[in-house]
Amino acid sequence: MNTNDSKYKNFALVREMLRTPEIISHFDFGQTRRIVDSVRLTGRFFLTGEGSSRIFPAKRLIASVLGRGLDLTIATDGARQSLEYDLSKWTVMGASNSGQTKELITLFQKLATENHARLFGLTANAGTKLTEVSDSVILSCGKEEAVAATMSVVEQALVYQSIEVGLADCRCGCTERKTEAGKLAAEVLAAEYDAGLIQKTAEAPVIYLAGRNNGVAEELALKTNEITRKRSQYLEGTIVVHGIEEVMNPEDVVILIEPFEQDAEFYKKNLVDGVGLTVIAISSTPTLFPTILIPSLARYNEYLQLLAGWNLLVQTGVACGIDIDKPKRARKVGNAF
Repeated sequence: MNTNDSKYKNFALVREMLRTPEIISHFDFGQTRRIVDSVRLTGRFFLTGEGSSRIFPAKRLIASVLGRGLDLTIATDGARQSLEYDLSKWTVMGASNSGQTKELITLFQKLATENHARLFGLTANAGTKLTEVSDSVILSCGKEEAVAATMSVVEQALVYQSIEVGLADCRCGCTERKTEAGKLAAEVLAAEYDAGLIQKTAEAPVIYLAGRNNGVAEELALKTNEITRKRSQYLEGTIVVHGIEEVMNPEDVVILIEPFEQDAEFYKKNLVDGVGLTVIAISSTPTLFPTILIPSLARYNEYLQLLAGWNLLVQTGVACGIDIDKPKRARKVGNAF
């Protein structure tokens, strides 16, 4: 997709997505040192928020920290549920693109009354309620026009990644690779996909997103609702072949995000041969299925997977002839304070 094509040029959503490569290339990995110091002191980091502000940013960080083996206790849950937790020994960080998400503000107000001294916020908007109740990081991307959050989600994830970089004493190459990552992100967003593949997703009554619990597939499942107006479901890990096939139909589509190679034959047998539906892979290597091939870059792979999914959903939404900027019922701020 690109803004020179008449199919895309009038959509704020596309313009905002296409700003993402620049955000990645120019990101300041040193801006969260005070948060790094707090996390080092407590040894516990709790990430909260609602919707897109939590799914990809928080879960990507958790998967990365666990994969790296950092000596850190890390967890996430929604802000409303977190009201029931004892977070007194944790460094707590809450993300809200708008800065006025009711569930998060309520949680932070409660923690403040308990004299919790380590509350950090993450928002695209200065001068909001979140900045009043926490020491907040302000995103550089600014306010988004489209209902579906995109560039802000990526920058939120980068902020969390910068904390990981600080904790790992920069032994990961993230800062050195950010320019290359931005270039690859632009390539992924510019790709035009096979018309037959887009026809399948445009005609599908349900789109299933399957993949690791790192936020990518789960966030794309939410974006499927907002961008294509189609029903969707996130299937974690291998749940895609652990019972859900009983209610799948041949018209449905399953999108596998960087599928586990050792399970490919089993997926094909049960989903393609068994159900008769279409399986599409977004992967850095060829698969048994029609595959959207994307580049690979250590510490940035999840971003590239997410952007490829965005591109697929935008092309699907445009093929369906809908206004991808403005869903009929979904709101920019899910529940405003």
